[in-house]
Amino acid sequence: MAPGPTASAAAHPGAGDVRTPPAAPAGNAADVARRAAELAEWAPEARPVWGLGRAHGPDAADVRVLPLPDGHPVTDAASWTTALGVVLARYEGVRGTVLAALLPAADTGAEHVALVPVVADGENTLGAADKELRAHLAAGPARYTGELRDALTAAGADPAGAAAVGLVLADRDPAAALPGAERAEYRPFQRPPFPVTVTVDRDPAGGRLLRCDFSPRTLSGDIADRLLRHVRDAHRTLAEAPETPVADVRPWDEEDAERLAAHRRTAPLPSFPPQRVDTAIAAIAAARPDAVAVCFGATRLTYGELDRRADRLAHALRALGVAGADRVGVCLDRSTELIVALLAVLKAGATYVPMDPAHPEDRLAYTTEDAGLTTVLTDRAGFPGGGTARVLSLEELAEHAPERCDGPPPSETGADDPAYVIYTSGSTGRPKGVVVPHVNVLSLMAATIDDFGLNEDDTWTLFHSSAFDFSVWEIWGCLLTGGRLVVVPYWVSRSPEDFHRLLRKERVSVLSQTPSAFAHLVEVERDGAEAAPVRLVVFGGEGLDPRMLLPWFDRHPETRCRVVNMYGITETTVHVTAQTVTRAEALSGSKSVGHALPGWSVRVADPEGRTLPAGVAGEIYVGGAGVAAHYLNRPELTEQRFLADPRTGEREYRSGDMGRLLPDGRLEHLGRLDSQVKLRGFRIELDEIRSVLLDDPRVTAAAVVLNRTDPDDAATAQLDAYVVMDGDDTASVRQRASGFLPEYMVPSTVTALDRMPLTTNGKLDTRRLPAPAQPAPAAPAAAPASGAPSGTPSGDAFEQALLEVWAEVLGVPVGPDDNFFDLGGNSLLAMRVGAALRRRGGATVAMRDLYLRPTIRQLAADHAG
Repeated sequence: MAPGPTASAAAHPGAGDVRTPPAAPAGNAADVARRAAELAEWAPEARPVWGLGRAHGPDAADVRVLPLPDGHPVTDAASWTTALGVVLARYEGVRGTVLAALLPAADTGAEHVALVPVVADGENTLGAADKELRAHLAAGPARYTGELRDALTAAGADPAGAAAVGLVLADRDPAAALPGAERAEYRPFQRPPFPVTVTVDRDPAGGRLLRCDFSPRTLSGDIADRLLRHVRDAHRTLAEAPETPVADVRPWDEEDAERLAAHRRTAPLPSFPPQRVDTAIAAIAAARPDAVAVCFGATRLTYGELDRRADRLAHALRALGVAGADRVGVCLDRSTELIVALLAVLKAGATYVPMDPAHPEDRLAYTTEDAGLTTVLTDRAGFPGGGTARVLSLEELAEHAPERCDGPPPSETGADDPAYVIYTSGSTGRPKGVVVPHVNVLSLMAATIDDFGLNEDDTWTLFHSSAFDFSVWEIWGCLLTGGRLVVVPYWVSRSPEDFHRLLRKERVSVLSQTPSAFAHLVEVERDGAEAAPVRLVVFGGEGLDPRMLLPWFDRHPETRCRVVNMYGITETTVHVTAQTVTRAEALSGSKSVGHALPGWSVRVADPEGRTLPAGVAGEIYVGGAGVAAHYLNRPELTEQRFLADPRTGEREYRSGDMGRLLPDGRLEHLGRLDSQVKLRGFRIELDEIRSVLLDDPRVTAAAVVLNRTDPDDAATAQLDAYVVMDGDDTASVRQRASGFLPEYMVPSTVTALDRMPLTTNGKLDTRRLPAPAQPAPAAPAAAPASGAPSGTPSGDAFEQALLEVWAEVLGVPVGPDDNFFDLGGNSLLAMRVGAALRRRGGATVAMRDLYLRPTIRQLAADHAG
């Protein structure tokens, strides 16, 4: 790069605590390496930044110009750098920005990259931020010879995720130069040096102007206009009122107010009768009693049969003393009986609390106690009921039903009373229950039924556990629109090939999936399977990379199958927004989750709760018809999360999710503001896992992180735990944790450390954690009958194929006695094993067999037998 501008800067936004890193003069390679290590601790993680321009079209630069008014303060480059840094930090909803300034050296003329911090903590003042920046510059920031990308990498930043936003001081006044920058003649550029370049220059007509040159692929024109206005205003405030808190530098102005109001005006919720879920289904049963409502394998229940059986069990629950204020646990395997039981609880006027039979006893016992369950309906042997809960099978419950009943028992509960309580992962170490009323479920269907064309001709699947809130959409979405619900057997849901066959056999038209699970269906069709007859695919539970859908669109034209990406939260009744995904969206890699549903509202706010305009990142707040009642038995947490909208006074939920609105009012989801993660569609609080690990008397410190060996492959995501402990038996630590946590929350690895790596602020430094320890080789099994030595392959062709496929899928060395799941395997990778074996053309392994016989030797022996 030839010397040109006096100073330019590329901004890298970050999060977390921000402090000024120690300064160091330019020096030799050793000095630079040491400085890079220091900055690596300070430099924040990269966050998604702009991406608000058009995805396609020419990449020629566009430009916006903003003349500065007469009397605008004339100051130096440092003040403009502070102003830009503060505005960028406010745009990104973070507390600090690192700028990389290109400074020409006096001796060689070559440019060096200097990393400069702008502290944008809301409690700081503009003057203090400017003072800290100047102190750092005066100390002589370290310079890195080479490209900006290399400097960002050396500082621990992700160049691909950094915001390439530049500041150019073209004013020829020597007083305007950055401290430490040698004077170089400014030469206008033919192509901007950064995708977004802000220039401060003299206006040929007199005065000064701000200019923004930008790539249309990176930024939209209206956002560029706003950026210039906000930098201008922040700069004036810094010059005239340096005592102004950074938190008062609002990344919006009066011109944004109307747009903000427009974005809040979502379509009204279509009117519907205020009634309970079970009452609405009873009306459908009365109108269409012979229509099939639920099927599981060869079992079929019509709406009339479903209604009558649920009525009978509802009377039985009443006979046992279940009343309207009671909560009834439902811990049943997937079948038609599960749907009957859920509906029966609602007909009894009670609230159902779904529990997964596969969950550990400790978690089931905790839910039973925390929810204050009076009754638990289960087919799980040895359910850990205890306390005052009555534990019954459906057969035992039916013994208390009257021989004849006409309709459901009378109930005083209404649409505003709770329908269900679903437990989600909790940061305090225990799950928390979310209480959702009947009216919320009816509102969700009223908001989507016309747009999605849902009707009695549709066939839906119940693919997910009833303890996962996606099931609320699947079960009641189907039955409230008169459709047919296909309950998917658990092991069929674990096999993409079997599930795809089920979709074709049952002629499923409405399919709800997490992107991780759907990716395997796409692979099945790519391998030649006949196209499934689905007309509507609804995604939820985790982020979607739409590029994975391109093969699906090849076989399912948009005119025949609509694909909808939905953002939602348990606390806002499953879904909040909807984005139809087209081939164009998939090609662009769009991360939009769409507009708020009719009757729902979405806003993005800063840490002080003030609403932010389009393009500015902050916390997502959800209001409207889907907001849950409260957290069960958590009044303080309820008060923190369920708030009043400052504009309307209506209830809204503070999600903890980070996002931003696009110029057209659609929402982009940008991740979490805390330690919550999503894994295979499940919402997980890492602190809950950490708490369980710390309950082990041998463990004195613990940390849990979510890693992904391949950023583009969700199947490679896994939880890795690190512990400081007495001894080194990490396997037993993991084993103990599995007794308290669901399978999807059990860490794939546990690594013992002498001490946790910490930042100078005393926080966990995740970047200094070592690579997860590979599981120790399994103890050799007894020698097989063939006489092969224990612990070594037998030479059987099927066993050899398994060894090769496991090693390929898991990416680690594999022995015949290693446990698939101890090696980091999960349900998605297990599906991949089956697919790889099928492609080889030989024998394959059913998902159920892999779970029951998780070593290669066991599978080979079963195959030989």
